[in-house]
Amino acid sequence: MLNLMPRGFYLDDIFDDINKESNRSLSQMKCDIYEDEKEYHIELDIPGYKKSEIKIESNDGLLTITAEKHVENKEEDKKKKYLRKERFYGKVSRSFSFTDIDEDRIDAKFEDGTLLLTVPKKNKEETKKIISIN
Repeated sequence: MLNLMPRGFYLDDIFDDINKESNRSLSQMKCDIYEDEKEYHIELDIPGYKKSEIKIESNDGLLTITAEKHVENKEEDKKKKYLRKERFYGKVSRSFSFTDIDEDRIDAKFEDGTLLLTVPKKNKEETKKIISIN
């Protein structure tokens, strides 16, 4: 698509801040999810965060990964005249909903900016009932 409007046109960036946190989380936490017979596997990129800054919660099938980085106000930073500052300080989060996971056996590893989650599936129980006719 060809855009004939010049950048910086009136109202050009009016919608950029809408849903800013959600967009930031999606752009900073890209993932791949795949499954086999027994498990789901999630590979989630969280670049620029330390393992200690990442929290994983599971509650009733909702798996939430949150990464939070706090602003570092160093004395030397106050002397710098920044021309551009793009590194993000704050919180990003992604959630995934599952219906059949064993929350007690989820395994997580963090290597080279990638969180690797192994989420075991629950053994399916037979829920079929035979109803007698009176």
